[in-house]
Parts: sequence; structure tokens; C-alpha cells
Amino acid sequence: MGSSVVSNQVLILFFIMIIGFYAKKKDIINNSTSKKLSELLLKITNPLLVISSFQISFTEEIMHNVTTLFIFSIAAHVFSILLGQILFFKYRGSTKKIMKFSAIYSNCGFMGIPVLESLYGKAGVLFASVYIAVFNIFVWTNGVMIFSDKKKMDKDTFKKALLNPGIISVIIGLFLFIFSIELPNTIASTIELVGSMTTPLSMLIIGSNFADCKLKELFYGFELYYITAVRLVLIPVLTYLVLKCIGLSGTILTVCILMVAMPVAATTTIFAEMYDEDSLFASRVIGFSTLASIITIPFVMLLK
Repeated sequence: MGSSVVSNQVLILFFIMIIGFYAKKKDIINNSTSKKLSELLLKITNPLLVISSFQISFTEEIMHNVTTLFIFSIAAHVFSILLGQILFFKYRGSTKKIMKFSAIYSNCGFMGIPVLESLYGKAGVLFASVYIAVFNIFVWTNGVMIFSDKKKMDKDTFKKALLNPGIISVIIGLFLFIFSIELPNTIASTIELVGSMTTPLSMLIIGSNFADCKLKELFYGFELYYITAVRLVLIPVLTYLVLKCIGLSGTILTVCILMVAMPVAATTTIFAEMYDEDSLFASRVIGFSTLASIITIPFVMLLK
């Protein structure tokens, strides 16, 4: 898939973000609305999009790719955790927590799914969903440990990590896919139609969040550029080199690179607020890395 195609798709998403920005500035979308839209996306439209993506014919090739991506997703998160321990050892407090979290967790849901869906259709969403399922397990275990300073994970938190709509929808989708169960046309069409709201909804939410960032603050501070470079350039390039060395190629290579090339996860601010850390810095990191990804994602795709 050429970088020009990726650039075009990223620009389309960017223009939708501008609409969300405008809506927030005009108070069409306010903080309460944005929160409810995020809840709608996470609990309804995205899970339905995932289930819809698994409504394709079972093939050994797809199953092999799903297995490969699952293994890669675990390895990518473990590697990023270890990398964060090395790269941010000199930082302290909120800054260190947010930088470590940002290096590990990409915006694979809000931006990853729209990009891969636009490039590969249902198959793209299917592959993204596998990565996101692993993301959810790590973010509600390791992510919680980063912000809470816990050394061990309690049973309730781990249970919450497994029983969230993102993972449940993947399990349902895999069951339907593996056993070649086709949903009735009316139900399938309903699920697909509601699920298709995910892409514009996610970008509208991201765009509206930008409206809360002051322009001068958005571009201030070495830490901001450092973590953005790690998230958008270093990790994708290292991923590419490793995957090429082990012989990965084609669609699955593109998917793996794109998922780790996404900007900082939108959940960074949520976790920062939840644990009374520097949510303003978290918002700036998300905003700046998202803007920078418009350039870096097509650049990373040139590596292929």
C-alpha cells in the first residue's frame, strides 16, 4: 500500500478532526457531550464495528495473520514497556508516568481503526481489533500500575481488563468467524451500519479535544518533542527493522507498523485525571503527537 494512499486517508481523518474542533469552539460539542460520545463509541459503535469486521469467509491465511498479529501485539507492548524504563529513567513524578504510558500505548482505536478500515475494509478492522484486544489487557493492568505505583496487579483490575466491550466483541467476532456463522442479513446490516459511525465519531471526538489546548502551550517543552519522537518515529522504525529481519511482509507488516505508528493514546488524559496527575501535559502530548502523525505516518510507510 503506497504512502500516498496512506497520506490521503490521514488527511481525510484530519479534516474530520477540524469539523470536531469547530463544533467544540461553537459549543455544539461540549465536555459533557464529548464524554458521552466517547462512551457511545467505546461501548456500542466500536464493538459493533469489530463484530461486523469478523463477518468474512474463514480462510487459513486470515487466521494465520490474526495469530501472527496477536503474538506481535504482546511483543510490541512488552518491548515498549522495557524501552520506557530505559529512555525515561531520569524523569520523575507525573512527567515520567505520562511519558512511559505514552510510549507504550498508541491511539490504535480512535485512529488505528479508521486508517486500517479505509485501507483494507473489514479485514483492516479485524486486524486492528486483535491489536486493540491486547492493548486493552495491557492498559488496564500495566497502565494502571504506571499511574498507581503498584508493583502487583489486583484481581478486580485484571478482571476489568478482560471484561470490557473491546475484548468481548473480539471474542464474539472470532467465534462467528472460526465457525463460519453468518448473521441474518437484517441483523448484520444493522450492526454494520451502526458500527460504521465509529470512524467519523472518533475523529470528531479527537478534534473537539484539541479545542481545549492553547496554541502556545501545545508546542512548548523538550519533553513534548522527546516523547513524540519516541512514539511516532523510534518505535515504528525499530518495529520495521525487527519485522523485516524475521521475514514479515505484505499486509500484515503494514498493519503491524501502522498500529505502533499511531499517536499517543487518548486514554492517557483519562488515566492522568483518574490518578490526579498532570492531565494538561497529557492533553498536550496527545494533541501534539496527533498533529505530528499527519506527517510521520506517511513517512514511516515509506520504509516499506
